[in-house]
Amino acid sequence: MARVELVMPKMGESIMEATILKWRKKPGDRVALDEPVLDIATDKVDSEVPSPVEGVLVEILFQENDVVPINTVIAVLETEAAAAAPAASPATGASTNGSGQNPAIAEPATVSVPYVPATQEAVPAAASFGERFYSPLVRTIAREEGISQAELDRIPGTGQ
Repeated sequence: MARVELVMPKMGESIMEATILKWRKKPGDRVALDEPVLDIATDKVDSEVPSPVEGVLVEILFQENDVVPINTVIAVLETEAAAAAPAASPATGASTNGSGQNPAIAEPATVSVPYVPATQEAVPAAASFGERFYSPLVRTIAREEGISQAELDRIPGTGQ
């Protein structure tokens, strides 16, 4: 079985980190290719991170609400596709490493597959409060500072 590392995607040129909002899968769960594994948030956008392969989620390296730098391994997936090809090798009489195991299948391969979004998604209007739109950055700052939606709504916008 091949192990595939899921890395925190780069969501924009100036984005250096993202917050894990929610894990949609837990260790042991099967995942399909492009199936959302977790939700993340940056200062500019909230996004889903899809699985780069079909397999099983075997390890989660960061928890919800953790702030993780981009290109950092956040989870490990295991695929079954790589297991089928090496399984045929011992029948061909391939050399062994003295312990009776074929050295080609003694260690599972680990592959790092970065996620690259096809397009930069805008935050949908459903993510706004009330009738006014608030970016993820504004919502985060308001939450950290204890500012309510009613207080935000009382601030006149300039449109600039």
